[in-house]
Amino acid sequence: MKAIQTTIKDLLIIEPKVFGDDRGFFFESYNKRQFNEAIGRDVEFVQDNHSRSVKNVLRGLHYQIQHPQGKLVRVVQGSVLDVAVDIRKKSSTFGQHVALEISAENKRMLWIPEGFAHGFVVLSETAEFLYKTTDYWFPEHERSILWNDSDLKIDWKLQTDPSLSNKDAQGKRFKDAEYY
Repeated sequence: MKAIQTTIKDLLIIEPKVFGDDRGFFFESYNKRQFNEAIGRDVEFVQDNHSRSVKNVLRGLHYQIQHPQGKLVRVVQGSVLDVAVDIRKKSSTFGQHVALEISAENKRMLWIPEGFAHGFVVLSETAEFLYKTTDYWFPEHERSILWNDSDLKIDWKLQTDPSLSNKDAQGKRFKDAEYY
């Protein structure tokens, strides 16, 4: 497993060591000891989530203002553009984001520590998205930042308007959101 630093401190691309031949491939998608060494801290995941979405579905930008969740995200079918926005007020990269294509093909994962809003848009016809979280889901603490907020300047690589949930369509402007 290799951890690659992004432009935002603590937000890491995780590349597993993949063993493949003409029969297929094998890789460890998660190894607690190796993962904790790679990110430089001890993390305990308490929940796994799995979603399936069709092309142009955009989910996010989500976070929990209390019970913040660190997330290890990956795609097992298809491809997505995954986006993490730093909402840590004291961070030198506050308000900045990283956008990364992750796919079943490239097998990359993204470690999104607590203190980030997270979202993704499906680039392929369908995608199955898996993620581990460091805390449970508390709907009363969930928040959503407007995906297309002009202050964030996120290029979602969209050719048409995305398909959104009502919650995501009504996200708050970044300047009006609650931060960590």
